[in-house]
Amino acid sequence: MNIKRLAKILNDINNILLPLVCFGCNAQLSRGESVLCAVCRHELPLTDYTFADENPVDRIFYGRIPIKKAGAFVFFAKNGIVKNLLHQLKYKKQEHIGAFFGDWLGALLGHEPLLQTVDVVVPVPLHPKKQKKRGYNQVALFSQKIATSIGAEYRDDILLKVINTKTQTKKDRQLRWENAKNVFQLNPTVKKNFKHLLLIDDVITTGATIEACAKTLHQVKGIDISVLSIAVVPGG
Repeated sequence: MNIKRLAKILNDINNILLPLVCFGCNAQLSRGESVLCAVCRHELPLTDYTFADENPVDRIFYGRIPIKKAGAFVFFAKNGIVKNLLHQLKYKKQEHIGAFFGDWLGALLGHEPLLQTVDVVVPVPLHPKKQKKRGYNQVALFSQKIATSIGAEYRDDILLKVINTKTQTKKDRQLRWENAKNVFQLNPTVKKNFKHLLLIDDVITTGATIEACAKTLHQVKGIDISVLSIAVVPGG
């Protein structure tokens, strides 16, 4: 018996003993499905924003920071599939959800002309203490998948979070901005020989975190910054 056939048999046995369920409706997933069943995947509220046309994510940053282009994959609502997926990704050790979103969106963005000029992909960093506690940065796998799809380098050592802020989930716009100020810095030990950087976060609400990161990154003279998130809150 070859290794591939054995692995398939073991995987089938595992699915019988510990069946995978949909994060949207809790139905058992069929073979070939991951994270969401076909029905929930179809119902996911995609933004359909592209990097070719102006969209509401672009407008979040108008007059605040120079952003070449911005986008988001899905809409976030207080109740719904996206909220549950991101909660599982962020707090329940379900890091593979980031890869799920990254593979899906990466396949759509792979031929976006503007993204072909991106040479480095950078995730919004966590403070080292928070990352150690959580075990991972929730946008790392998503960012890595996007980097691969557009042929860019993934770098998580350029931007550092130096102040360990509390979660922003329940903060209003002003508090989010106050919470994000002066918490990021450039890593002085790495070379900054890039021209177009794609900054990635999990959710954009008011844009305060992205703004703080971008202001720090713009200390590198002459670079363009584009922004991408898994989700965006409509109306921020």
